[in-house]
Amino acid sequence: MIECLSTAEINTALNTLNKGATHAWQIRDAKLYQEFKFANFIAAFGFMTQVAMLAEKANHHPEWFNVYNKVNISLTTHDAGGISTRDFALAQKISALA
Repeated sequence: MIECLSTAEINTALNTLNKGATHAWQIRDAKLYQEFKFANFIAAFGFMTQVAMLAEKANHHPEWFNVYNKVNISLTTHDAGGISTRDFALAQKISALA
C-alpha cells in the first residue's frame, strides 16, 4: 500500500522536484499543484494528451482543469489520503514534458 508522505518528506521532495525549474510546483489545498501556460489551446491540449498517456501508464491520474492555453494540474494519492511518492514521480515526468 502507498503511504502518505510526512510534511518534512513533502518539503524535501518538493525542493528536489523544483531544483532548476522555471515554474515551481507548490502545495495547494494539500495537493501537489502547478499551472502550465502554452501559446494556444492546441499546444495545451497536446500537452494534456501527453500527460494522459503518462498517467495511464503509471495508473495514477491527475485532477486537472483547462481553459484555452492554461492547464492546472493537482496531484494527490487518494488511496494514501494525501501526497505520496507516486505524485512526485508523475510530477517529475510532467515537468519533463513542459
